Amino acid sequence: MFAEIYDRHERVVFRYAARRVGVVRAEDIVSETFLVAYDRREIFDGSADARPWLLGIATRLIGKLSREEARAWRGMVAADLARVDEDPFHAADDRLDAGRVAGRLGRMLARLPAGDRDALLLYAFADLDYAGVASALGVPVGTIRSRLNRARRKLRAALPAGDVEENHGRDFVPTPSTE
Repeated sequence: MFAEIYDRHERVVFRYAARRVGVVRAEDIVSETFLVAYDRREIFDGSADARPWLLGIATRLIGKLSREEARAWRGMVAADLARVDEDPFHAADDRLDAGRVAGRLGRMLARLPAGDRDALLLYAFADLDYAGVASALGVPVGTIRSRLNRARRKLRAALPAGDVEENHGRDFVPTPSTE
C-alpha cells in the first residue's frame, strides 16, 4: 500500500517542494517526507487522500530547513560582518521590474507568520483547495480562510498597484474563493 502512495504522490510533493526551496533541496525534502510518512504510516488509514497529509509533512520539513538555514546564515553574516563587497550588477538587477517585484515579494513572504505563509504556499504552489490546505496543516477550514485572507491583504498592501499583473492562471496572491 505505501508503494502506491509513493507512486501516486511523489511528483506532487516534489513540485511543491521545488517551488518552495529549489530543485536540489526538493529532492531531500521528498526523501525525508516519505521517510517520515513511512515511519508514521499507521496513523494514515488509507481512506482519505494522502496528498494533504504528505504536503503537511513536507511543509513542516521545509520550515525546519528554513530555520536551520537562518541560523547558518546569521553565523556567516557575523563572521563576515567587516567585509563589504560591491556587486556592479546589483543596480542593473534592481531596474528590472520582475527582479524588483520578486525580491520584494520574497521578503514580504518571509515576514508573514509561518501559518499564513504555509497556507498561502500550499494553496498557490501545491494547488490544494481550502480543505486540502486545512488537512495538510491540521487546522480547521475557517482558519485557512482567515490565514489566506490576512496573507492576501498584507501582500497586496505592500505591493504598489502596478507591480502585480492579475489573471495569469492561479494568481500567486489568491483571490477570494467559495471553496
